Amino acid sequence: MEQQQKLTLLEREYFHLQTLVENFDAKSLTIKAWSVSLAIAVLSSGAFSNTINVLLYAAMASFLFWLIEAYWKTFQNANYKRIREIENYLNGSADDIDCFQIGTSWSNEYNQLGRKQFYTALFWPHVVLPHGIMCFGFSICYLYLM
Repeated sequence: MEQQQKLTLLEREYFHLQTLVENFDAKSLTIKAWSVSLAIAVLSSGAFSNTINVLLYAAMASFLFWLIEAYWKTFQNANYKRIREIENYLNGSADDIDCFQIGTSWSNEYNQLGRKQFYTALFWPHVVLPHGIMCFGFSICYLYLM
């Protein structure tokens, strides 16, 4: 493959990965919106049922959305290695690179990051908010009202 063709393909791959990462961020905001909406719906239904158990349901829903977003961020972060590889090649820091390696790179990085990345992502401020705050807040309210 000629050098110019390789550069064109890597440029396309780079911009595709950048778009993919931005799409993960957009979906992350959707996950947050679903989390807040569901918690409000559960709490609203509890206002009519006069039971404090709805606080536990809202806490559980927030916790599940928190887990989903941490996994989502782990999936997203597995793309950054390939982005760095392409950047390093394009700026002359790396000697050679193969084209068409998005899937292989993602899979290798995701398997390498594993659970450690997931547990780390759980406590990133932009992942904790609002899920973790709602989960702990509803749980504390439930324990206080019991």
